[in-house]
Amino acid sequence: MKTKTENHTTDTVKRVIEDLIQTATSYDVDVLDEIYHNDLNVIMIDTNDNLNTANKEAFKGLFKSKKDAGDPPMNTWAKFHKIDVDGDNAHVLLSRKNDLSGQEQILLLSIDLVFEDNRWQVLREVIFLRPEGK
Repeated sequence: MKTKTENHTTDTVKRVIEDLIQTATSYDVDVLDEIYHNDLNVIMIDTNDNLNTANKEAFKGLFKSKKDAGDPPMNTWAKFHKIDVDGDNAHVLLSRKNDLSGQEQILLLSIDLVFEDNRWQVLREVIFLRPEGK
């Protein structure tokens, strides 16, 4: 078992986000349930400045509906810009490419994590959508 210090590094948090990307893009809702905190809050702002919010069940439902529809896995491309770890809290800023909203777009994500129940969990995701190439 890793010590608290080993769990509280930028490399460990980066691996958690990489696991989240693999899990979400393949629609593994059961694993998402472990990665997402029960108090998950997702805030998405689209290219027309529309604001949408989702809790854990609603956001998992989005991935479940893609799985149920037989959608192919989403793009796993990611570019990490910044990872901060401060005690039991972490913040990750990254860019992603996928079609979460129905068309291929660049997503800028600000993700807050908390170390609770001996694992890192995503507490909040703020997602800004922009068209590919913009």
